[in-house]
Parts: sequence; C-alpha cells; structure tokens
Amino acid sequence: MARIAGVDLPRDKRVDIALRYIYGIGPTRAAEIVRSSGVEGGTKVRDLSEDEVVAIRQHIDRTYKVEGDLRRDVAQDIKRKIEIGSYQGRRHRMSLPVRGQRTHTNARTRKGPKKTVGVKRKKGK
Repeated sequence: MARIAGVDLPRDKRVDIALRYIYGIGPTRAAEIVRSSGVEGGTKVRDLSEDEVVAIRQHIDRTYKVEGDLRRDVAQDIKRKIEIGSYQGRRHRMSLPVRGQRTHTNARTRKGPKKTVGVKRKKGK
C-alpha cells in the first residue's frame, strides 16, 4: 500500500486519481506530479514499484505544502483575519459565506438548518 504525506492511497485507483486523496492536491497538481516524477498516470497504485512511490513522495515533499502543514496554514490565515477584524474575519466569526455569496435564500450549508421565526398559531376556541 502506498503511503504518501500520511495518507494511504486507495490501491485499486489510477495514480493520477489516487493522488487527489491528499489534501492540497487536485487534478492539475496530480497530473503535474505524475509527469515530473516519471510515473505513468494510468498505472494502478497497487502496481507501483517502491522506487516510483519514493519518487512521487520526494517530489511532493520538496515542491508542495500538503496535508497537516497546509491545514495549519489555512487555519492560521482564518484566525489572523478574525483577530484583525477584517470583513472576511467577521464573516468567518458569524459563520456566514465569506466570498460574497448571497444569503437571503441560499447559504444553508454555512448557516445550518433553517430557523423559523415568528410563526403565528391559531387560538383554540
């Protein structure tokens, strides 16, 4: 089993697809990693030799910030924005969309379940 950047890659997937399981690597970076490390992208992870896994691991380690380091940096960036009181920091603090999306009707993922306000009830006779 190939373990890269602390993530076990799924054995039955192609290398270029399996690399996307690593936080911070998407389709473009995965293709670039496969190209520069000299590994065939269509190869299944279980068919990789140890040398190919080492080549991929070394390329990722020296070129990209992934997994724990990247998560920590993102968290620090958000914390910094909250501390300085920027507009984006205030949006993070209020759990609202940060990048200008509308909130009148959408944004349920960020805001959570709908809270009904001001329901009028019939009075019993």
